Amino acid sequence: MWDHEIRAMASTHAIIASSVFMATVLPAVLVPGFSVYGTHLLWLYLVSGSIAAVSVAVFWLLGLTPPTKKHSLGYKLSRLFRSVLYLFLSCLFFHTVVVLYGAPLIESALETFSLAVLLTSLTTLRCLCILGPNVQAWIRVFSRHGAMSVWDTCLQITVACTLVGAWVGAFPIPLDWDRPWQVWPVSCSLGAMIGFLTGLVAAPAWIHYHRKQLTYKCK
Repeated sequence: MWDHEIRAMASTHAIIASSVFMATVLPAVLVPGFSVYGTHLLWLYLVSGSIAAVSVAVFWLLGLTPPTKKHSLGYKLSRLFRSVLYLFLSCLFFHTVVVLYGAPLIESALETFSLAVLLTSLTTLRCLCILGPNVQAWIRVFSRHGAMSVWDTCLQITVACTLVGAWVGAFPIPLDWDRPWQVWPVSCSLGAMIGFLTGLVAAPAWIHYHRKQLTYKCK
């Protein structure tokens, strides 16, 4: 069963990684003047939207999205509303954290919020796809020994890699190199994306290598 889950995970991650590639390459071919550096915010939103759409579709098609116990329209609308609310609050949270770490408060506010949108699509949206709008489940997964499935472990790895990548990406900004990728928030968003893609590769590989040592409590 574990091998089946790991293969499903690897396939899911390959599809999501392909969406990042397509959202980067296709506009470069079809849109004159498009580039990751020159039109960075456009690239950022294209990638964020692509990852969001593909993630929701893939997790739903594979049956990984937590099923709703109630089938009433009101319950489903409430669940949808909470999910949208969590995404919005996540954007505000990441925006605030980035500002506290030194990003301009007023100047480049759009760029900072755009980075927050990207981080939300790479982390919070993934939590919603795997755990649903259940804050208690989120707290459990990211607490020590809180994972109850390989997908929980995968979530820990990909979120950690994404946030570390964004943090490392901020290091070159103050250096006097005068490079186009040092413009805010290019290096941070590229770092987050590289960290996310690294997590997509590392998670199934790490779980496969340690599958004999991993034990999970019953839900």
